[in-house]
Amino acid sequence: MGLEFAAVGRILDMYPQLLTADPYDDIYPILDFLLHTVELPFSEIRKSITRCPRILVCHPESQLKPTFSFLSEFGFAGPNKLTSQTTLLLVSNVESTLMPKIEFLVNLGIEYNEVRSMVLRSPGLLTFSVENNYIPKVDYFFNEMNGDLEEIKRFPQYFSFSLERKIKPRHQLLREHGFFMPLSEMLKISDGEFNLRLLEKRLHIVGEFL
Repeated sequence: MGLEFAAVGRILDMYPQLLTADPYDDIYPILDFLLHTVELPFSEIRKSITRCPRILVCHPESQLKPTFSFLSEFGFAGPNKLTSQTTLLLVSNVESTLMPKIEFLVNLGIEYNEVRSMVLRSPGLLTFSVENNYIPKVDYFFNEMNGDLEEIKRFPQYFSFSLERKIKPRHQLLREHGFFMPLSEMLKISDGEFNLRLLEKRLHIVGEFL
């Protein structure tokens, strides 16, 4: 598979049961699944396993295939098919892990097809915790930022940013000075660029009074 020695050690520390696994009965079926069912290029197998070692301890028939079928029907097919960056979704249980996240977004008032589009653009949405990520960020967005749901549809990456380290501090700075930025502009830029834009807005206001 081309795994580096350090990566192998890390994986075995995480999943010591692999030390006693039978390569032919336990490992090869998973590699075969990734190569021939998921159709992941051989060169991407190493990246997939390094990114999500847990896949090596999942049963292809009872765990990986049902999730793969669900994801394929959901839209992870054709140009949006799974890659080494998104195969970590395969270790998720459909009923207990994936569906609750999709249902949460639908219950916000987002149409199912819109949720699907959001997820295909930002697959990380299926990896975030409803309790620890979605709920507090949605609460802050609507109650503190007076946000518009349409903006979350346009920028679902909002959920990938830290609430305490980035979203709150930047929003509060903008609010203190009476400024507004769209979510994407507020969050995607670096701290230095954000501070520069904030300074430019303040200088613009001062200039209007001179």
